[in-house]
Amino acid sequence: MTQTDPFPASSDQAQSTALHRGLTTRHIRFMALGSAIGTGLFYGSAAAIQKAGPSVLLAYLIAGAAVFLVMRALGEMTVRHPVLGSFGQFANRYLGPRWGFVTGWTYAFEMIIVALADVTAFGVYMGFWFPDVDRWVWVAAVILFIGAINLLGVKVFGELEFWLALIKVAAVIAMILGGIAILVFGFAHSSPGASGVGALFDAATGGFFPHGLEGFIASFAIVVFAFGGIEIIGITAGEAQDPKKVIPRAINSVPVRVLLFYLGALAVIMMVQPWNTIGTSGSPFVSIFDGLGIPAAPHILNAVVIAAALSAINSDIFGAGRMIYGLAQQKQAPAVFLRVSRSGVPWMTVLVMSMALVIGVVLNAVIPEDVFVIIASIATFATVWVWLMIVLSHLSMKRAIRRDGLLPSEFPVPLWPVASWATLGFLVFVLALLSWFEDTRVAIIVGAVWLAALLFAYRFMVSGAGKDRADLVDETAPIPVITRQPGRDRTK
Repeated sequence: MTQTDPFPASSDQAQSTALHRGLTTRHIRFMALGSAIGTGLFYGSAAAIQKAGPSVLLAYLIAGAAVFLVMRALGEMTVRHPVLGSFGQFANRYLGPRWGFVTGWTYAFEMIIVALADVTAFGVYMGFWFPDVDRWVWVAAVILFIGAINLLGVKVFGELEFWLALIKVAAVIAMILGGIAILVFGFAHSSPGASGVGALFDAATGGFFPHGLEGFIASFAIVVFAFGGIEIIGITAGEAQDPKKVIPRAINSVPVRVLLFYLGALAVIMMVQPWNTIGTSGSPFVSIFDGLGIPAAPHILNAVVIAAALSAINSDIFGAGRMIYGLAQQKQAPAVFLRVSRSGVPWMTVLVMSMALVIGVVLNAVIPEDVFVIIASIATFATVWVWLMIVLSHLSMKRAIRRDGLLPSEFPVPLWPVASWATLGFLVFVLALLSWFEDTRVAIIVGAVWLAALLFAYRFMVSGAGKDRADLVDETAPIPVITRQPGRDRTK
């Protein structure tokens, strides 16, 4: 029986639908570097510190290790199959079309939610300079600006990300060095509670675990959010000039980023200012140097965190757009999303993403005080679900390699299979954690409704007959066919 396309292309879709490989090694390296330095570090870290105190450093270390293994799983699949749609298409191939559909759209959902958090943070940062201007005004302005940037071409996007990431990296390194100088030499305006490494274990502020094990565990909801979006490295493979060389290098730099930019920066913050005085009214980076009385430093750092927010929003729109484009290639999204401009930009996906972010304008106008925690917890659910699908796809791929006698991977996950199963357990733990605490329980509710809606949409809009149908996926393209080991029959 001939299958009917659930998302038929329009008659005028004769224009090119090919994206351009305009991302160079330099672009992707700094995108990978910058992806770990964003709202989660500059703004969300304050909330994480309030929940866990100094033990938040251990939480970032554990979560960072898990994220590295997720990225290695993604890297192994990406080097084997450097295609558009990345882990959405991997789930399609190795878990079935239903889960490819769910994974792809959940990632797009994740990027929308993370972008809402990022535009909210941008509004907060601008409030540092313009306290009398309503936050929603800045949110609306940044959406229009980033939307326009994403329509100019992938090379423009890559260049903007390069310079914004460079600013973030330089600023964090300068902040760490400045904090060390403050600890070593001291300044007249130094916080009276600053006592170096001893501040992390000071009994007067509760010690290393001031809120006990519960506070430490509760911080994971925000800590994991900080790493959300790092999987964009896999998304870039479809537009990278040399993905099999660039992607492994970018992924292998994750541990260094975690140790330097999260553990190093936050340790310095809590050593120069008691952790219990770090509030959530703005970036802890800005508030600390403001309290130390360093001239112009708060304004310089505020400009840096604004650059970080812009970078994050820019990447969010890029990642979601390319994922939806890949879904359209798999006939799991309307064919209109395949439309590409002359500069190789899937302009319809950019337009839809920008329109979706209008929700951020409304939320910041209605509930400006509570919006960040709500959005961050929902984003954490979507992020962890996508990572879960990446790990499950990778496990399925490894089984297929062993079962069919395929050639081994060029970029295998270390400590296989123990590390992969441990990572899977950690991700399930984080999902359970979200449902345990009252302030993050909304994430599970929204997530469950979202997944149910996707499964319903797949059942009635994509599969037609209500079951996974392999003919929705072109198995000969776009994922390259892997040949068998010498001496065995080869697939074609």
